Amino acid sequence: MNHRERILAAIRHQPVDHIPTDIWMTEEVQRRLFNYFHIGTKSSSPQTGLCGGSLFYSLQDTLTLFDILDVDGIMNVAPPYIGPSLKQEGDYTENEWGIGSYPQVYDSGVYQETIRHPLADAETIDDLDAYPWPDPDWYDYSALPKLINECRGRAVCVGYTAVFYYHNLLRGLELSLMDPILRPEFTHYLIKRLTNTLFEYHRRCFEAAPSLIDITQVTDDFGSQSGLLINPKTFETFYRSPIQRAIDQAKSYGIIVFHHDDGDMRKLLPTLTGMGIDVLNPIQWRCGDWDLKALKNEFGSQLCFHSAVDNQQTLPFGTPEDIHKEVKYLIETLASDHTGFIIGPCHNLQAVTPVENILALYQAARTYG
Repeated sequence: MNHRERILAAIRHQPVDHIPTDIWMTEEVQRRLFNYFHIGTKSSSPQTGLCGGSLFYSLQDTLTLFDILDVDGIMNVAPPYIGPSLKQEGDYTENEWGIGSYPQVYDSGVYQETIRHPLADAETIDDLDAYPWPDPDWYDYSALPKLINECRGRAVCVGYTAVFYYHNLLRGLELSLMDPILRPEFTHYLIKRLTNTLFEYHRRCFEAAPSLIDITQVTDDFGSQSGLLINPKTFETFYRSPIQRAIDQAKSYGIIVFHHDDGDMRKLLPTLTGMGIDVLNPIQWRCGDWDLKALKNEFGSQLCFHSAVDNQQTLPFGTPEDIHKEVKYLIETLASDHTGFIIGPCHNLQAVTPVENILALYQAARTYG
């Protein structure tokens, strides 16, 4: 099987020759791996857009790294942004939504922290109408087929719908959590405008590259370290319908729905599974109390599990032997039927993770998978 075939077979619960792998990592980790293997030059123009996701280095050099590590990988591709110039003052930048960020240096790396929420001062529906919503004309969809074909036989993901997360970014986390309670009409209207924008963007993406797109993200961040960030009733009232609309849109084009949801989001899992998600990422089983054998038994016929190797303790602070033991356990539980699992770190590998632990992850995947 080639890389794409292996990923898609696992998602479809078909036999695989071995358990497929994926990798997510911060820029610091990517740079360290490139230096370790003596490959790569930094990309001067990473592909970004509504889809989210960036390549910090050129696509071809990234694929070379994947080949060395024997990573199957799911490649994120987005139409290039061709809209109005975006604000940049020193290290401060704004994206096409007007969401402003600034690099914050921590001991373990640099993170782009959001410091401007463009709708933080909005109080009325008129304020929402006055906001300059991104125009779907600001992207070059015609570039998608060429960009996808450059992915050299890898599974391709195009698109990123995250209704709750964009609500957080546009209003700020605190206001976005209070909005449904204090401003229900305002919240419904904000979410309607947001989802209409995302829906049209994705329609154009999907129609620009028919049959070339394997996967899209209909995703969010409802989980905390322990429990949900919102009440399930709030999910049902405000977020379920627009998320269902995005899932249905993807399915109408025959595209697999990948759902990323950090933390302890288990209370929403039966609902999301019933709504039609196909892949669940990242299985942060140390957030809350996940029973992975029960998870596979209950949802394994409907969901493909993605990632799961612990990124809070095992990968950054464990030994290679700890990682081998964990990978073996994850394969025995989440791939107990020898499919339906794509193994990788549960979220971005952090700068504190030793290279030898990263190598151990993929060595273990080959050994036990």
